[in-house]
Amino acid sequence: MQHRNKLIGAAIATVLALTAVTTTAMADTTAHRPTTASEQDQLQALYKAAEAEGGKVTVYIGGDAPGQWDSLAAAFHQQFPDLQLHLVTDLSKYHDARIDNQLATSHLVADAAILQTTQDFDRWKKQGNLLQYKPVGWDKVFTNAKDKDGYYTGVFYGAFSYIVDDKEIPSKAGDFKGTDLLKPEYKNKLILTYPNDDDAVLFGYKQIVDKYGWNYLAKLLKQNPKLIRGVPGSAAGVASGDYLASIAVGGDARPNGTQVFSNSERFNSWAQRGAIFKNAPHKAGAKLFLSWLDSQAVQKNAIATWTWSVRKDVAPPSGLKPLASYKNTNPDAFAKFMSDRAAVERFRSQVELYFGQVKGADPGDPDGTLGRTPGAS
Repeated sequence: MQHRNKLIGAAIATVLALTAVTTTAMADTTAHRPTTASEQDQLQALYKAAEAEGGKVTVYIGGDAPGQWDSLAAAFHQQFPDLQLHLVTDLSKYHDARIDNQLATSHLVADAAILQTTQDFDRWKKQGNLLQYKPVGWDKVFTNAKDKDGYYTGVFYGAFSYIVDDKEIPSKAGDFKGTDLLKPEYKNKLILTYPNDDDAVLFGYKQIVDKYGWNYLAKLLKQNPKLIRGVPGSAAGVASGDYLASIAVGGDARPNGTQVFSNSERFNSWAQRGAIFKNAPHKAGAKLFLSWLDSQAVQKNAIATWTWSVRKDVAPPSGLKPLASYKNTNPDAFAKFMSDRAAVERFRSQVELYFGQVKGADPGDPDGTLGRTPGAS
């Protein structure tokens, strides 16, 4: 299990995993003919509808690096070559602002959104901005990964925890705990994503502060950590061997590091939500994309190669137990945290007293070229 606990929730491993989606999905059709064939038939019907609609779809997806999800787009295009997909990656907190502005100005470009800002989906649902749509395989999706009324559906479970150099992990990986990072060997050897820049990281720190108190952060900063924007960079820092650990992140930290889930501390897991906008210019294309992403073939051969699938009929990656069997995480906790924006901002402001204001370019749009309406034709 120790080596398998790699990327949970961030996209570096997704990019690595998704390159073989289409070929393996076709093989999976034979192995699971009763379910997959039916889903493939539904996808083909959606494909025809999307072509008739104009053959375009624009999806805003949360991520920390330009092109982070390009392999996902390539796999989709290989299966549906006549559909033009604009898959626009940026931090979720910037995408939701774009979407709100597009809604306010009646210039909606995004057909669908896949973001970690869970509170936005509840708000958009309440405001009447979401299309009620249950993707292919919706009945197989875990209850805590979907809206009961069908206005949004999860596409994968993310999870953020410690990433640690393999040489520093105890013989039982679960014995690792946050106080280990205060040892002398971690001095100048920690690389941390600003927790006040990313709410999923922030919630990880909330769980740590709840356990160890605010003084833990003061002691942590005496270790002189490297502070960066974006989650993949923290994983990459440990992967390279330049740093020994990071906190409340995910990422493929091979060859030198591993993602570790402590048995004595809680870690953050959540269902990354996806939804279609009621006034989307390309509803049929959006239905196809979300249904493809939630189909059994893609969930099995792409998503479940690096993290937990949102479907009950898809097994977790080798080396991981079913998410529900981990007693120190609750996939509903992050959404509850995110729903109280006043409490989130109070906690963020206090964290900023320790870490300082975020410095550096937007890792998802380092050149500042996306603007207000990326993907507009």
